[in-house]
Amino acid sequence: MAFGSIDEVQAGLAGQDYVCGRALATVVFLALRLGRPLFLEGEAGTGKTEIAKAIAAGLGRRLIRLQCYEGLDAASAVYEWNFAEQMIAIRAAEASGGADRDALKTELFTEEYLIERPLLQAMRPQPGGAPVLLIDELDRTDAPFEAFLLEALSDFQVTIPELGTVKAPEPPIVILTSNRTREVHDALKRRCLYHWVDYPDFEREIEILQARAPEAATALSREVVAFVQKLRTEDLFKKPGVAETIDWAKCLLALDVINLSPEVIADTLGAILKYQDDIQKLEGSEAKRILDEAKAELVTA
Repeated sequence: MAFGSIDEVQAGLAGQDYVCGRALATVVFLALRLGRPLFLEGEAGTGKTEIAKAIAAGLGRRLIRLQCYEGLDAASAVYEWNFAEQMIAIRAAEASGGADRDALKTELFTEEYLIERPLLQAMRPQPGGAPVLLIDELDRTDAPFEAFLLEALSDFQVTIPELGTVKAPEPPIVILTSNRTREVHDALKRRCLYHWVDYPDFEREIEILQARAPEAATALSREVVAFVQKLRTEDLFKKPGVAETIDWAKCLLALDVINLSPEVIADTLGAILKYQDDIQKLEGSEAKRILDEAKAELVTA
């Protein structure tokens, strides 16, 4: 299955409960059509990771995720040898006596003892076609890993010294994400199509919430989205993303909340704000002020 047009991209993603605008659907369509990696930047919680999952599900492809972190190196991202199994094989050979050291060395570095990590997995043939390779939060890594990644994504191949070069028979669909905690090198960006994933406007966030929490009443959904969008205009250390909007709505549903009130907001702030300093800013009358402003905008909308 493939997306034949931008409209099909939007429809296909909507079928996976991912609501996106035409600009994002266009860049996804172009990345798939041209076989180019897609680089998505934006604040945390705006749906960058989710779009990779939605594309994989919509196309019926396997999703392979490389979660980046500080200190990630090429070996951890590509492959490792199963040292525990290798040691067992060595002990067994020694116990049987007369082990040929050269033959044993050759046997130990075969596919049987290879642990494939995400980048190597993405180069292997997959049922249903090339997989979707999600390289998540690339900004958490360092420059040497970026340089390695640049080479790997240019040729879509990796080298294992003991076994040789593994080249993808069909290039994977590559999606890279960044929360922009640091700038990613221009050389890597130039290899990709780029899109900034911003917070959605009111109507689109309502659509997203209806797709992800359809059991929420329309009135409550509108209050939740209006409050969260108003909250994003405040001076916060970490503004709530769409993921927090969805989580909060589900929490309110679990509590059988029908309408927002300052008391309900105070009790459930941990679902939308993740830093104590931000939570303290909404204590007292602040939550009521923001709620009143949000409801006033709903009335005038």
